[in-house]
Amino acid sequence: MELNAEDQKSHYSLLLSSMDRDFLISPLGNQVKIDELEEKTIGLYFSANWYSQCQSFTPVLAGVYNQLKQQNAEFEIVFISSDEDQRSFDEFYGTMPWLAIPFSDLKSKKSLTERFQIEGIPSLVILDPCGNPIQTEGVDLIYRYCDRAFPFTLERITELEAEERANHASQTLEKLLLTNSRDYVIGQKEQVPISYLVGKTVGLYFSAQWCPPCVKFTPRLVSVYNNLKEKEEDFEVVFLSIDRDEAGYLECYRAMPWLALPFGDESVRALSRYFNIQGIPSLIIIGPDGKTVTKEGRNLINLHSEMAYPFTQSQLLFLQEREDEEAKSYPRYFHHVGHRHILNLVSANSGGGPFICCECDEQGFGWAYQCIECGYEVHLKCVRGVDKDNPEKEHVTTVNAVCARSNGLME
Repeated sequence: MELNAEDQKSHYSLLLSSMDRDFLISPLGNQVKIDELEEKTIGLYFSANWYSQCQSFTPVLAGVYNQLKQQNAEFEIVFISSDEDQRSFDEFYGTMPWLAIPFSDLKSKKSLTERFQIEGIPSLVILDPCGNPIQTEGVDLIYRYCDRAFPFTLERITELEAEERANHASQTLEKLLLTNSRDYVIGQKEQVPISYLVGKTVGLYFSAQWCPPCVKFTPRLVSVYNNLKEKEEDFEVVFLSIDRDEAGYLECYRAMPWLALPFGDESVRALSRYFNIQGIPSLIIIGPDGKTVTKEGRNLINLHSEMAYPFTQSQLLFLQEREDEEAKSYPRYFHHVGHRHILNLVSANSGGGPFICCECDEQGFGWAYQCIECGYEVHLKCVRGVDKDNPEKEHVTTVNAVCARSNGLME
């Protein structure tokens, strides 16, 4: 029996072609036949120029892609754009070394987005050589394992996860920070042996001068660090720079009173993968035994300042119990000038977290003042002028926060 043209199409052709297109485009502007993808593992990369997380992830993915090409791996990526216009597409695609669906083919882009149920970007869907989806969380896998994740099969990821668990179980501060060529960290004026840090609570601070949230958080961390030093606590911080050049690194480190790894040190990238750092600033807390206490150091500093130290579960439980007790004296609701609806006092059990505080733009969890109608929320500590002695009266605060929510529900 003779096959018709549709039946003769390969699985990738059926997936990626359209009525009038049987090719993809390359960064050089050439047309590449979709049939050339046969027998390869494919990553469908849903991304856009206008979103900062896509801009951050794309060079990471490009590095992995180029490494796999050098290893002659049968791997390809296809960019599916969510850019707003051809100019934005051209600008963003100019930073990518892989193939793409033409920007003008809106129908194919919509079809693929719906087929793979893409609800957020960046998203990387991995297809096996037969065109079957095997991983939908490709972004996370790239951040965690880089080129080692290839060929992205369940067996390979299970193997890497087991290795990861073993590494964390045997983790020490020396294993994290020592290299074959360096047994020290640097201070503002001298080298400090890593042995000096052993037995202390250590914060590994991933940050960069070009990052506005980092610029905002660093002074807060400096204040906490200095307060703990005045109390002679065994706390230290090591700066791990994500800066793009040494000038940015030096400018960033100039404002810090703690230790650092040298700019461009090989450990920074390895530790970013090891702790699965997907955004900065990030503060990883290592306990005196060399084990990870928490990856949420930034949020804990924002919520509790130096009272978060030593960041252990027992300390956090103490702080939670104290906050529960203090919340009893807060009014159940109030008005304030930054919002048109009544704000209600809520707890973690009644809708209070996690959230982003509309006053300080930082993470919150647990008790909060929340607008039931639109989700506007503020930390208890960010509320000013609340009369705790008169819980039944309507209160007006001087909080002038305007919560610019990405969902557009409140402005």
